[in-house]
Amino acid sequence: MAKKSEKIEFCGTGRRKKSIARVRLVEGKGTITVNGENLDQYFGSEILKVIVNQPLTVTNTVGKYDIICKVQGGGYTGQAGAIRHGIARALVEANGEYRAALKSNGFLTRDPRMKERRKYGLKKARKAPQFSKR
Repeated sequence: MAKKSEKIEFCGTGRRKKSIARVRLVEGKGTITVNGENLDQYFGSEILKVIVNQPLTVTNTVGKYDIICKVQGGGYTGQAGAIRHGIARALVEANGEYRAALKSNGFLTRDPRMKERRKYGLKKARKAPQFSKR
């Protein structure tokens, strides 16, 4: 029986708004898979693809790792930010020397901004009902 070669993988969890991304980095050719789909199929916008690839370009690791992501919750922009956060954390786990570059670009800091809650008496978080004097 042939022995299956074990590939080393590095994991990172990224969050933004309501999105949570579980990211795995495996040494490979540089393919990025999000929820079983290719990156180009999952994200239609070029800006979102650039956001996902930012940690890789900063650390010069484009094409070095295959990235497998499972992301849930939120919209596409939040999911792209969560994947970026997860990739950055996994890269630090892979090589500690990347930490300074990723930290200086702000990829390791979780974005704390969330949707503001709705208040009673208002239509949305801040939108008041129309006012008429008469």
